Amino acid sequence: MSMAAPSEKLKSVLLPWRRAMADFKDAAHIRHALTNLCAPDITLHMCHPFGDLNGADKIYDTIYQPLITALPDLERRDLILLAGTTPEGQDWIGTMGNYMGTFLAPFMDIPPTGHLAHMRYHEFFRVEDGRVVEMQVIWDLPELMMQAKAWPMAPQLGAFLCTPGPLSSDGLSASGDGRASLEHIKDMETALCRYPDNSDPKVMQLDRFWHPRFNWYGPRGLYGPGYIWVSPLASDPFFARNAGSQS
Repeated sequence: MSMAAPSEKLKSVLLPWRRAMADFKDAAHIRHALTNLCAPDITLHMCHPFGDLNGADKIYDTIYQPLITALPDLERRDLILLAGTTPEGQDWIGTMGNYMGTFLAPFMDIPPTGHLAHMRYHEFFRVEDGRVVEMQVIWDLPELMMQAKAWPMAPQLGAFLCTPGPLSSDGLSASGDGRASLEHIKDMETALCRYPDNSDPKVMQLDRFWHPRFNWYGPRGLYGPGYIWVSPLASDPFFARNAGSQS
């Protein structure tokens, strides 16, 4: 696929596979769709405990089949779907959403709840010649552990909830090359990095980059989703004294 390929054309590569995984009702069809999607030498880089896997069949047998067994009425619900070409000339598709289903059998030694469960995912696909050659995947397994009351560490500080889609409801229809957004994010990160070397929180320019009442949906077990007021945060003396002191 050429560097000039529009994002919608790139997204279409995933469409048959996304349709097959919408409700997981036909396991053979899902395996077939994954095989057609992937190049023969595809490599998956996934979060612990899965690690790196090679080949569509190995990927299906290791991650998807056990998930379908644990949640027989599994659904994949994409909330964000983006695609574009990196400055290095690579074509990537990025997805975010929730796997949902009735948790009826153990998954990765996580005990079933017998109730509807959800697990957030972030999955990225590198495409060459219309086939996926690389996947990078994170599944929020701690989220599933918490629903099963199998979380072995201290309670997280933020709220626990099923992560929603963007407030603008355009997560699946966003288009463009993303360059303006990327530069904005890089500028935001540059501003954040000025603190705490400069102890004045204003150097982060929070009011420039963040909505005054933005929601942050962090990974489970760390802080979790939180409702953060930017303006008070930037001027809070406790924040000025203590931000950056947590490991």
